Amino acid sequence: MRPRAVRPPVATPERPAAPASVSATVRVRYAETDRMGVVYYANYLVWFEVARCELLRARGWNYRDLEADGLILPVIAAECRYAKPAHYDDELSIEATAAILSPVRVAFGYRVLRGADGATVATGRTEHAVVDRAGRPTRLPDAIREALS
Repeated sequence: MRPRAVRPPVATPERPAAPASVSATVRVRYAETDRMGVVYYANYLVWFEVARCELLRARGWNYRDLEADGLILPVIAAECRYAKPAHYDDELSIEATAAILSPVRVAFGYRVLRGADGATVATGRTEHAVVDRAGRPTRLPDAIREALS
């Protein structure tokens, strides 16, 4: 694995630490709904990924950099609990947080909020292994662990 050339941003008085959670906003497209006009359940996992990528970006990383460094974060578990339906044209905010579970596993938590009324539409979690290009478990580099902690 090649070393990272760029370190994640360091918190200073001029540049505060990255937020504990990051939100991504999506507007429900017609194609994302079922015949009843309700968001099709699998779309939430796609939106979780959008928020997860934004969280990594806010912490100074992105999947492209991780993969260039020889790290892959495959999903090994996913969960979504649906609380209220979302419909076509709803604006949704997907909040993401991260937690280090072990040297070779990381989890992300999600909360989907409807913009119009602030209702929690769904919550979820994904767990990821940290593997190298050959698929072997590998330790998450310290700089990334610090950025996600």
